Amino acid sequence: MVNEQQSAEYGHQPVMLREVLDYLAPGPGGSFIDGTVGAGGHAAALLASTSPDGRLLGFDRDPAALAFATKRLAPYGVRFLPILGSYAGMGDIAADCGFSAVDGILLDLGLSSRQLDDADRGFSFLKEGPLDMRFDPRQGETAADLINNSTAEELADIFRRYGDETQSRRIARLVVVNRPLWTTTELAGLIERELGRGRSGRHPATKVFQALRIAVNDELTEVERGLKAAIGLLKIGGRLAVISFHSLEDRLVKNFFRELARDCVCPPEQPVCTCGAQAVIRLVTRKAIKATDDEIVANPRSRSARLRVAARTGDLRD
Repeated sequence: MVNEQQSAEYGHQPVMLREVLDYLAPGPGGSFIDGTVGAGGHAAALLASTSPDGRLLGFDRDPAALAFATKRLAPYGVRFLPILGSYAGMGDIAADCGFSAVDGILLDLGLSSRQLDDADRGFSFLKEGPLDMRFDPRQGETAADLINNSTAEELADIFRRYGDETQSRRIARLVVVNRPLWTTTELAGLIERELGRGRSGRHPATKVFQALRIAVNDELTEVERGLKAAIGLLKIGGRLAVISFHSLEDRLVKNFFRELARDCVCPPEQPVCTCGAQAVIRLVTRKAIKATDDEIVANPRSRSARLRVAARTGDLRD
């Protein structure tokens, strides 16, 4: 099995690795999908645990991340199949690659440390770089496009909806008055000068950067599509594990799981069930699992991680 020391050699600590392996329970010959392969930490552990003939299909929208993971996982040969693209489209791709009725699927929805540390990607307000934030730098609008071309009302809606930013209107007006803005430090510095650090000490641009990243990459839509596709690819008894890092994603996952775990989908006011629906999944984790104190000390990024796991039990609903 790939351990923490081996992962550290790659400058990457996969979040909640032991919990993921415990809940997905990979064994020899298993078939798995990693929808967000990133630096390959979880993928390496799944491949090691399914030796000698288990297989893993790995998706990532980020060409640099996928290239890094592919090089890292080269010792596993044809057992690892990398796919450049979003996990949201796995339903159209996995079966053609021989991955249908799989044993388990993992979605780690967080940014990797490699992405945050690369100033040219524009994800971090602590490093000066272009306001990009695209997972796939080959396509789509950048954060600078949104900042410089959206109205104050549109920006406020993005900051509020995707960042839960209480000062969304104030920040949006500030941005409009001071644009164009092209770099991470320009935007972060502007917000900090206006709002200050406050008692928490947290940088006041934190939620704005989160909101921009989610909007640029249409992340919540990706999660919705990915969850539906993943359930459809699991065999009966197969498990889906999802690690989220902010409340919007975690709430979406929780509600999706809760809905598919219900036997009845009739309107609540209807006294007698007439739908005949059966639950599609079983909740393996009733509540979100959090990282241990020891892991948080070793990897502070895991502090906000929440893991939810479900097992497929029945046929998909129409």
